[in-house]
Amino acid sequence: MSDRGSGTDPLLVEPAVTLQFHPDFPHQGRMVIEALAATGRYRSQFVTGISNGGLTAHPGGDRWRWESRLFAGRYDSGPAEERPVYGAWNRRGDPYGGAARFGSAYLQLRPAVVDRTTFCFPDSVFEPADHGGPELLPRLCVLADRATDLDHLDDAVEAQVHGPVVLAHDVEAIVLDPCFAGSPVAASAAGLGCPVRYHPGFRVATADLDPSYRGAEYVELALSLGPVLTPDLVGRAARTGRHDLQSLKRVWHYLARFGRTEPTTAS
Repeated sequence: MSDRGSGTDPLLVEPAVTLQFHPDFPHQGRMVIEALAATGRYRSQFVTGISNGGLTAHPGGDRWRWESRLFAGRYDSGPAEERPVYGAWNRRGDPYGGAARFGSAYLQLRPAVVDRTTFCFPDSVFEPADHGGPELLPRLCVLADRATDLDHLDDAVEAQVHGPVVLAHDVEAIVLDPCFAGSPVAASAAGLGCPVRYHPGFRVATADLDPSYRGAEYVELALSLGPVLTPDLVGRAARTGRHDLQSLKRVWHYLARFGRTEPTTAS
């Protein structure tokens, strides 16, 4: 696979834990990627207050309850900074990451991080019975591969990384959509202390979107953004403050599911 940007490394696809996110969505007056560069850490929803899934990370909320169950109360009364962060085991070596549902960009973690990671399938929202350390990965991957009734956006083997994720030490590379090459997002990514790489890209014509997938209101929102959707267009809409972020995330689902510019066996 060829280089996708000036001064970047080529994308090497291999199974790994990946943490997916929207780099240009807003967070406390700046973009998420800028917040990552400023803190040098990837932090949980309990700290940031933002998520590309549901917003239930508070005492008694769904995320709190799921974690209490999965980790036998280990984090119930501890500080938010100590809680795990969520990603996926990129079992297929997918260049778009292990769980594109949750963002156009991802951090590919170093192999050593696997030793302090737990995994489950299906997603923790479903309170799975199969949950454990890396020794369980072969079983979880088989279960995920057999779940042919699931949408591709929903068939990830979830990963929960315990302990701080320090970008300069724990991240092998940050992988961006090529629409961000030469942009402020790429400039911020260059300051994270890890190589910057690019996947093949997401792009979809809004006129082709099927309302039955996520809903007519989200297709209408997508059409209002332009004739062709790319991740930076969705992020720009998010930063205007004129649109509900949860609605834009459903627009993103259309792009993530149908906008791969390089088909893979995972699509």
